[in-house]
This record gives sequence, C-alpha cells and structure tokens, in this order.
Amino acid sequence: MKDMLRKIPKVDSILRNEMWRELRHYPEDLAKTHLREVLGEVRDTIKAGKTDPFPDADAIIAETARRTARTLSPALRRVINGTGVVIHTNLGRAPLAPSAIDRLLAVASGYSNLEYNLEKGERGDRHTHSVSLLTRLTGAESAVVVNNNAAAVLLVLNTLAEGKEVIIGRGELVEIGGSFRIPEVMKKSGAVLREVGTTNRTFTDDYERAINENTGLIMKAHTSNYRIKGFVHEATSDELSALATRYKIPFYFDAGSGLFFALGGGIDDSSEPVLIDEAGKGIDVISFSGDKLLGGPQAGIILGKKETIGSIKKNPLTRALRPDKFTLAAFEATLLLYLDPKAARQDIPILRMLSLDEETLKKKARRIARALRRGDADAEVQAIPLYSEVGGGSFPDVYIPSFGVALRPSRISVDALDRNLRSLDVPVIGRIEKERFLIDMRTIQDGDEHDLASGLRIALTDGR
Repeated sequence: MKDMLRKIPKVDSILRNEMWRELRHYPEDLAKTHLREVLGEVRDTIKAGKTDPFPDADAIIAETARRTARTLSPALRRVINGTGVVIHTNLGRAPLAPSAIDRLLAVASGYSNLEYNLEKGERGDRHTHSVSLLTRLTGAESAVVVNNNAAAVLLVLNTLAEGKEVIIGRGELVEIGGSFRIPEVMKKSGAVLREVGTTNRTFTDDYERAINENTGLIMKAHTSNYRIKGFVHEATSDELSALATRYKIPFYFDAGSGLFFALGGGIDDSSEPVLIDEAGKGIDVISFSGDKLLGGPQAGIILGKKETIGSIKKNPLTRALRPDKFTLAAFEATLLLYLDPKAARQDIPILRMLSLDEETLKKKARRIARALRRGDADAEVQAIPLYSEVGGGSFPDVYIPSFGVALRPSRISVDALDRNLRSLDVPVIGRIEKERFLIDMRTIQDGDEHDLASGLRIALTDGR
C-alpha cells in the first residue's frame, strides 16, 4: 500500500504538467481545490485496497477539469421539453413571451421606478404597475400581485378570516404539488376550516346551514387538477356570491389556472372559469396563478373589490410575499399582450402551443425524423401521432391530438438514451413508452429544432 501511495503524483508535479495548462481558463483556486479532492479520493481508494486501475497524472487532471467545469456550470438551465405537457411544473411552467423577456432585460440591466412615482417625484407603490391593466382586462375594482397563488390563498385567508370559520365544500379541499393542501394552508393562516356537503355533491343550502356568528368567509376552490364525474353537484360561484351578499359575508373564489378567454382550437375549456366572467359577478376576491394559462411569470394575482384589496395590502404578510421587479416587469408585459387577444394567442408561447394543429405538428415531426435518418442515426425513427396534455394542474382530463418522433435505439438501451439526453449541454426531456423514446412536437419551440436534432444524434451514438 505504501508503494502505491508513493506513486500518487504530487500537486507540484501536476501543476507543471503540460495538460494542466489547458485548465488555465478556469479559476486557479477552484481548479486546485478540485485537484486536492481528486488526489484525496485516490488515496482513500488505495487505503481501501482498491488499486486497479491506478490513475495517472493525465487521468487525474482530466477528472479535475470535469469537476471544475461542472461547478462552473449553472444548475438551473434551459432544457428542451419534448414531453407534450405544455404547462410542465417540473420544467418551469410557462415560457415567457419575447416582449416579457425584453422587459426583464430592460429592468435587470439598470435602475427602475419599482417604488418611485415618476409623475409626483416621490416614493411609489410596486403594486400599482399592473393594477390598471388587471382592472381594465377583468373589470375588477382593484388588484394586488404576490409571488405565487399559494401565497395569495394564504394572504386572503389570513386577512379576511383569521380566527374565524371558512366554509368550503368537501369536494374542493384540493391538494396541489409539493403537499400544498387547503386544510393545512387554512390552519397556517389562522382560519378555521368548516367543510360542508359530501365529496361528490354539495349544494348552496349546505353552505347556508353552516353560517353562524363566527363565519368569516365563504370560499370556493376550483378543482383544476382533478375532476369528479357521475352523480355530482357543486354550488356555483354565482350562487355562493349571492349567498354571501345576503348574509354580508365575504366570498372568495380561488380560480386557479388564470384563463382570460376561451382557448378554442378544439379544446373543451367549459370546465375552466374564465376570469373576465368571474370578476364581473361582484365576487369580493378572486385569486389565480400567473404562470399557468395566463402564460406569464410565477405570480399570484388577487382581484376584487377595492375595500377588500385595500385590507389585503395592509396585511404585513403582503410585504413578505411581494414579487420582485423581474416578476412585475414580465407580468406587465404579458398583460399588455392581452389588450389585443389576437396578439396574445400568437405571442404568448403557452397559448400558441395549445392552438397548434395536428398537421403543423406532423410536418415538424417528419422534418426531425428526416434529419435523423440523413445523419445515419443509430435508431429506428418514426413520426407518429401522440396526445399532448395541458398540464400545470389544468384540464386534467383533456388530451390534445398531437404528433411526435419515436426512437427505438439500436446500439444502446432506451433508458441509456434517456440518460444521455438528460446529460447534454441542452438537455432533452421526453418520455418512454413501449421501449421507445418519444418526443412530442407540441412543446418543441421553433428555436429548439436544431439543438434537438443534434442532441438526439449525439445521445444515440454515445454508449454510456
């Protein structure tokens, strides 16, 4: 063992190695830190009795370079979404429109009037930047933006019902990703859950019978990520709004996904609340997400009556949950597109992807398949019909006809292909079905096609 330990190259000798000079574009201290790590692991391996194969100086330097490059690579990076899930929570939900990206860059590159009133020349309010657009687009009296819809739910409940009962239908006690559950959020907000009705059938009378002197709020939560079918009934937002008005109790509707207008394109969106319609019902407060069907950045939007929103803004939690300048810049730019619905459908990526027809997707799939065949890809390649999903907890039972590319690798397993694609400089995320790797073209951006084709060729020929 001692002889083997003596064979380990010294740090000084490695630093004089010609190959080490190739690492000069890396930070010197970082590279040396990784070099010491590698040498330490070699020593530990020898002490554990594992000496074959013994790494020479070149192998040690190569491993050092690999680790240093990995450290310097951003952990959060762009990927190509070939899953067909348009609003993919794990892949960042909604891509931003070009105009939203431009506004982000403009605000990020210098100072901004985030909390400065340019007209009055004095301190301003960051929440005003999007309020006029939100009220114009929805008809609501006022609005406030926080960092996500989970925060919006917490803030509304805490402001309007801390220490009081919140009446909600049993079938609407939703859970979303990350163990966000309405009952637990309600408890954290200080409100008291009062569930009524049954899982599948709840009526306005159930809510009315539960009203008492300690009722602080009537709440409805849109079940955007699941559907209950068959022998069912739910109280509508119109009915609950009227009930709340009659008893002079605030009514809160968590609308979820943020649909501003009907999607069209053959997608049945009748089960999804349209915000413009809901805001016109005189509901005290409505909340929804900014990065789902709206197609903007992560944000929680709270609409409602001026007095109610004023109370919410005064809550100290509002400051803790407020969005930053980047969110507000991208959100405002996204809302500006909605002033022209035609522009919104074309320029907001989520809306554009959802509206793509099957024939267009077929052409894209065949183009990628031809490119792979011309490059002698080591796989059976086919353009095939598929089904896409909306995703993001929206339209759980809607499947949209689509087209994609199916690959059955010949030299490596389909699992190895999946791993290779995820390890690319621009990772490609798809899905595996029946020993084939599938790429759904609906979620492939126009600018992604070159990286997708080249990435697939590299991954198919790499036998790792």
